Amino acid sequence: MKRYAVPICLLAVFEAVGISLWLTKENLFYLFNFSYIGAALSLSLALFIQGNRNARRIAQLMVGLYMLVYLGLISHENMQIEGFWYYLFLGGFEAATIHYAVAKIFGPLLFGRGWCGYACWTAMVLDFLPYPVPQEPRKKIGWIRYLTFTASLIFVAALFVAQVANIEDIMFWAFIAGNAIYYALGIALAFAFKDNRAFCKYICPITVFLKPMSYFSLVRITCNHTKCISCNRCRKVCPMDVNMLDDSRKRRNGTECVLCLECVKACPKKAL
Repeated sequence: MKRYAVPICLLAVFEAVGISLWLTKENLFYLFNFSYIGAALSLSLALFIQGNRNARRIAQLMVGLYMLVYLGLISHENMQIEGFWYYLFLGGFEAATIHYAVAKIFGPLLFGRGWCGYACWTAMVLDFLPYPVPQEPRKKIGWIRYLTFTASLIFVAALFVAQVANIEDIMFWAFIAGNAIYYALGIALAFAFKDNRAFCKYICPITVFLKPMSYFSLVRITCNHTKCISCNRCRKVCPMDVNMLDDSRKRRNGTECVLCLECVKACPKKAL
């Protein structure tokens, strides 16, 4: 049981969050929501420990489809960044604001960009494309993420300023349209740049929250340099171009790590 300590602790954290929100918000849904997500992520880590090479994909499908289909399409909750702005302008700590607080703003202080590696429904699809490892040098166009971030804020703010009726319905259709655009753009960029994660690196507005917070993440992949033989296999399989041989927080593309553990699987000496 000792080797399963991490997934057990992770499940306990999600259960604690779920119980706290259930009692404070008086809504049993939060207990179900965080229990399910925590169970999916814990199962994924347990399977990885057992040597299952598809463990992360299982979590992606379990969590990603739950949030996209059940929360988004069935429950009409916009869990994208527009939904976060929407609830923020309403002044409520509900749905998307709770999701962002846990997964994308404060959570990354603990688990970095684990959201991107295990739960994002956009990356869930993109990771099935044929370029898991970048085939071309990284582009210097990461500034685009700030444009999409700002555009989402302006869009929702304009709806409130103009006092548009039925904003909740607009948020649902914005979720549909937004996902369609994300998938189309993500797939197009993956083939254009020969990089499944090109959308994540250059376009995704969520990284504006994730990158600075994950810099301070407690959970990080580090290298045992006494075991390392400098074969560079870890760098060759990294989908986010992270230099795993450097343990400092300033390592190249350090805030891009999505904890996919491809480097850990590739290391012949188990140095990571």
